[in-house]
Amino acid sequence: MTWNSADETRLTIGRCLVVHPSIKPHFENIPDVKSGRNEDSRLEEATRLAEAIDLEIVDTEIVKLAKPRSASLMGSGTVERFAGYIAAHDIEVVVIDGALTPIQQRNLERSWKCKVIDRTGLILEIFGARARTKEGTLQVELAALSYQRSRLVRSWTHLERQRGGFGFMGGPGERQIEADRRMIDERITRLKRELKTVRRTRALHRQARQRVPYSVIALVGYTNSGKSTLFNALSDAYVMSKDQLFATLDPTMRRMKLPSGRETILSDTVGFVSDLPHELVEAFRATLEEVVEADILLHVRDISHRDTWEQKVDVENVLKNLVEDGNRRAIADTLQIEVLNKIDLLENEEENYQTNRVSRSNGEMVMVSAKTQEGFGDLLSTIDAHLTARRQEVTLQVGWNDGALLNWLYDRGEIIERRDKEKWVELKVRLEPEDIARYEQKNLPTDESRSIFPDS
Repeated sequence: MTWNSADETRLTIGRCLVVHPSIKPHFENIPDVKSGRNEDSRLEEATRLAEAIDLEIVDTEIVKLAKPRSASLMGSGTVERFAGYIAAHDIEVVVIDGALTPIQQRNLERSWKCKVIDRTGLILEIFGARARTKEGTLQVELAALSYQRSRLVRSWTHLERQRGGFGFMGGPGERQIEADRRMIDERITRLKRELKTVRRTRALHRQARQRVPYSVIALVGYTNSGKSTLFNALSDAYVMSKDQLFATLDPTMRRMKLPSGRETILSDTVGFVSDLPHELVEAFRATLEEVVEADILLHVRDISHRDTWEQKVDVENVLKNLVEDGNRRAIADTLQIEVLNKIDLLENEEENYQTNRVSRSNGEMVMVSAKTQEGFGDLLSTIDAHLTARRQEVTLQVGWNDGALLNWLYDRGEIIERRDKEKWVELKVRLEPEDIARYEQKNLPTDESRSIFPDS
């Protein structure tokens, strides 16, 4: 492993072995009890997670376990076999696709004489390297410290020093010594104070958006489902999109124009993953603040992936389990449209099957290819139609001299009836809730309190 001592940017990480422990009877292709995936799928995802931080994958293996060993997870014979392989192939990092106790992690490192990280440590490492916003960086550092606090045998010495990841990989200048629990606790306390300040700023920004309201369309989905590619294509923006797990982490918002001319805000969020580490719950909740505020959720699915149905369940579980109690109803009541992405990768038979499913979905499913933009017309029209259905019928009174407001109402709303009075124009019009809020913020006469009201 090498580091650039000047800016502490990781250059190369090292050679890696990925191991998926399968704790169940020795039968082939039995889905994992927790995730619904088979062993090969779990191993493949773990490998891609390791590749996401540029680990050089030397080999991968599924290890069948009747039950986990408290001291080393695996039996002594398996541990010895891996020790020989690790030494022979210059393995520097072993990724265990599962949870390790601090004792198991320490004992495996002693036996194998290399770094050992579990699934939680790996995901934290990815998040530490990818977070870009101040809040994202603070959230991930807090998560990393909370995780590290429980395994002081693996802590680093210079906790105040910032860098791309969070030290689970090791490197020059880092020593495996007992961390100072008090120093970790003090840092956690400071981080929580900083996060309160950042969150207050986010709340002010949200209030500002509400003063000039737009409909918010939020993208959610499993990591690498193509959300960022779709986001870029729909909003003519640039957000890093790579065929890589967790290519982007921080929520991004851009303006998007629909076929009707209506402008909305499109929000790209972090991808979800199965077995989300507990330590990252708060980091995800920060992203989900935008999801809770959304008018429509676009659940982007990689329909070409063999585990697409299991990934769908994982996303739904994350939304259900991570959203705070007070917001669960808001999520449940939010319209969700399934965007079946990557149809360009489907075989003809599978594409026909999905097309038939979509035709029976009543506008709650759309097939697209973010890469080729096939199906974009249907997607935008579907969003437009659902937003139009949200319109409310109101009766408004506008002075003759307020031509700009009249033009705005004709542009934004659907005029049902117009009556010209002596001093004002009375309009019966259908408007979106956001546009009604805009209208209410106009400089209306104080004696015209009845100028906006739902038509009974």
